[in-house]
Amino acid sequence: MKLKPLITIAITAAIFIITFCSFDPQPKPLSEPRIINIVNFIRDIEPRDVNITKDVLYQTVVNQIKLMEQYHLGGTFLLQYDALIDKRYQELLKKLPKDQFEIGGWWELPQPLIEKAGIKWRGKYAWDWHSDVGFSVGYTPAEREKIIDVYFTDFKQIFGYYPRSIASWVIDAHSLNYMYDKYKIVASANCKDQVGTDGFTLWGGYWNQAYYPSRVNAYMPAQHTDKQLPVPVFRLLGSDPIRQYADGRSVTTLEPVYPHAGGNEQWINWFFQAFANDPALGYNYTQAGQENSFTWDAMKKGLEWQMPIIARLKSEGKVRVETMAQSGEWFKKTYKVTPATTFTVSKDLGESDKKTIWYNSRFYRANLLWENGNLRITDIHLFNETVPDKYLKDVTTINQSFFYTLPVVDGFQWGKRGKPEGFRLMMNEGGREVAVHGGDPTFTNMNKTTARASWPVGGGSFEIDMNEKFMTITAKNNPAGDWFLDLYVAEGSKTAFKAATDNSARYEFDGHAYRMTITQGTIEKTTNGSLYRIKPQNQRIVLILADQ
Repeated sequence: MKLKPLITIAITAAIFIITFCSFDPQPKPLSEPRIINIVNFIRDIEPRDVNITKDVLYQTVVNQIKLMEQYHLGGTFLLQYDALIDKRYQELLKKLPKDQFEIGGWWELPQPLIEKAGIKWRGKYAWDWHSDVGFSVGYTPAEREKIIDVYFTDFKQIFGYYPRSIASWVIDAHSLNYMYDKYKIVASANCKDQVGTDGFTLWGGYWNQAYYPSRVNAYMPAQHTDKQLPVPVFRLLGSDPIRQYADGRSVTTLEPVYPHAGGNEQWINWFFQAFANDPALGYNYTQAGQENSFTWDAMKKGLEWQMPIIARLKSEGKVRVETMAQSGEWFKKTYKVTPATTFTVSKDLGESDKKTIWYNSRFYRANLLWENGNLRITDIHLFNETVPDKYLKDVTTINQSFFYTLPVVDGFQWGKRGKPEGFRLMMNEGGREVAVHGGDPTFTNMNKTTARASWPVGGGSFEIDMNEKFMTITAKNNPAGDWFLDLYVAEGSKTAFKAATDNSARYEFDGHAYRMTITQGTIEKTTNGSLYRIKPQNQRIVLILADQ
């Protein structure tokens, strides 16, 4: 055989081998995973509507399972105690494949559970949704332990193992500690950030994804391993990164019963587009699903829009669909402390030009919002693992519970409903103070802990770097001349701000004093209605965002 044919054969064989070996029918893992937990909460009692019978509640769960199985999607079902002891749910859920589905606990506390723990029932109904009756914050620490023991013992007797995931709108630190120390739960979840909805206020925490809580505060991320509870707490419901914050009393989430959000086809497509495709630092997370109290008729259309999108994104390798326990185990293997993460939106819904980035670390959270070409830092909350939650030792005696962190900027509560306030990036122009105007920002992951927002302005740009403990704002090529940050709040707003000095702003909230320090730049008082001004030094501002 001549040399030329040999070469031709060799090249052809090489091309075949490279092509064959490089073909991978399995989607490659994402460098920044996008994780979806489909979590459905199950109640067996719904006293708020006589038309919602036990059969209606049960058939809702049956239909949820059918739809998930239709699209080959697994998930987590969380049982309130009244549903746990109902044999129909036991038989239904025991049939589910254990490698695809998880059964865990929904931590609302109905009459059968409370009475079996030897505690007098104080509710108006067999399930009473008020904070001081239906949730752990309404019971003493000793009572909480008795309630937990009853639930976990009965769960194991029914299913043969202890639940690994426990979630609720709110869970206190004492309960979470006890569940982990005695029963070794691997994952938990609490409500999205909101103010007052259904009597629950959770505001200022790790905005999305998951965090390791402080041993003394279930809502507060810990800063050090010796102070943290090693159970990741995921944030429920899939919040709209723009509208849910702008109106913290609204419900603009992935929940399929809301026609303006999770029950709206346009919103659903937009949300999953941003979730799966926009830059994310570390990983991104959302929870789909719905509690059965809303009934199948109310959630059917929304879920029938959502499930095929989730299935398609999964088949494309853009998302992972996991049980809560699987995500909890992955989190613990991947992170020794709470990681830095982001949720970004490069293109808003419909005709809106808003863009945003949420940054979270174990030290603080921050939100940057662009609208009409202007930038506003709408939110900065600091985290401190030594600040206990209100219910570590005490109980709530009212139909409300409150979980907070430490506000430096609180755009919703210090602004107007639907129009959050905050730091405005301003400049002097012809003797007037005006908002800096620029183009569309881009979001980039610089390393495992740093996210950058690059904002083109004029012939230059502002580079905003968010790292675990600090935020740096740098003007490049003099994009806005004499520029500065002014902290604005709505007229009459009660804030935590106390005073400003040359290099720090002092705050006090809920009895805790703290400050934000400037290591490059200066702080000064203003007379234009803002709380204070931060001016750059050598075209840069550096904010230290760790509680001091």
